[in-house]
Amino acid sequence: MCIGIPSRVIAVNGAMARVESFGEERDVSLILMAEQVSVGDYLLIQVGNFAAEIIDPQRAEEALEYLQQAALEEQF
Repeated sequence: MCIGIPSRVIAVNGAMARVESFGEERDVSLILMAEQVSVGDYLLIQVGNFAAEIIDPQRAEEALEYLQQAALEEQF
């Protein structure tokens, strides 16, 4: 099992997208995406930097908040 991290698309270039999550940017592949990806979309990113699906912005924000809380708790 792997955990997908929601990331916001900040640029699209063909079959690749630049995404941001927790202040970090990275390039991800869109080759597994069945639907058109646009700047501002939230994507669920899987291991290997492959976008798996577009997710609802509210769901993405909730997941990011949860992951941030979990990371803070892990520090203590």
